Amino acid sequence: MPPGGSCFALVAGDGVPLRAAWWPGSAGQGTVLVLPGRGDFIEKYFEMIGHFQTQGLAVLALDWRGQGGSARLLGNPRKGHVDDFAHYRRDLMAAFGHLERIEAPKPWFGLAHSMGGAILTEALCRGERRLARAVLPAPMYGIRGVGTHSFAALAAGALDLIGLGGMFVPAAGRHSATAFAPFAGNPLTSDERRYLIGSAVLIAAPDLAIGAPTISWVASALRLIRDFERPDFGLTMRCPMLILAAGADTIVSTPATERIALTLRGTSFVTIPGARHEILMERDALRGQALAAIDAFIRSEA
Repeated sequence: MPPGGSCFALVAGDGVPLRAAWWPGSAGQGTVLVLPGRGDFIEKYFEMIGHFQTQGLAVLALDWRGQGGSARLLGNPRKGHVDDFAHYRRDLMAAFGHLERIEAPKPWFGLAHSMGGAILTEALCRGERRLARAVLPAPMYGIRGVGTHSFAALAAGALDLIGLGGMFVPAAGRHSATAFAPFAGNPLTSDERRYLIGSAVLIAAPDLAIGAPTISWVASALRLIRDFERPDFGLTMRCPMLILAAGADTIVSTPATERIALTLRGTSFVTIPGARHEILMERDALRGQALAAIDAFIRSEA
């Protein structure tokens, strides 16, 4: 754990308890809000949080509802579940509310990976104005191999509609978090050391892990992605964004990421060739490219 941090509880507007952690900055340079991807937990971002500390930035990190150390939403805590992605917006508003209460140093920046990137993008396009800049590594603007009008998408929507949304997605690995799988052939990173650190956290604290998503999670994710595909999506967004795409991503759709990045005003787009989905946990040669882009982007905030 980076030095100086403290873990605490937040409560979303609908009463769901959330786990968060705070690191005060050393030089009043601003604050970064860290928003993880699906199945992630605060501990996976310790190295990145430490990097922000070297820049004098304060950091608030959040576990989304239904994962990490936040409240689980179903009786089976291994199910990666949410009834509607709109509920994640309540978690995001709780985080912003906390930053306001503690008068966190400004400017405020966002770092949102994968699912977190989709949630943050949707909020920014709905008028959220409290961030000066946002960095989105491998945002979930499309799910690789699952089109929004595919049979799988239609089936998920139908099953959710008839009340089966709490079931695991059929044929998915039900109880195991991805990070419990062997390193060889994993879709997340080519850096074995960083991969095994994530696995070691879950071995030490298995309650942080979730397994496959539920039907409701998939149906709701695809509804959000359909919104991203609208011709008028993002026309009113004003927050400058840096979108980082992983060249070897097999989880989210890199072509969808590039297409949407080109439609969003004030957006910079960088592809890291050869990187897998977790760009910030990649080997140094790839991760270094991402860090250089992130540092330059944040420093350019006037």
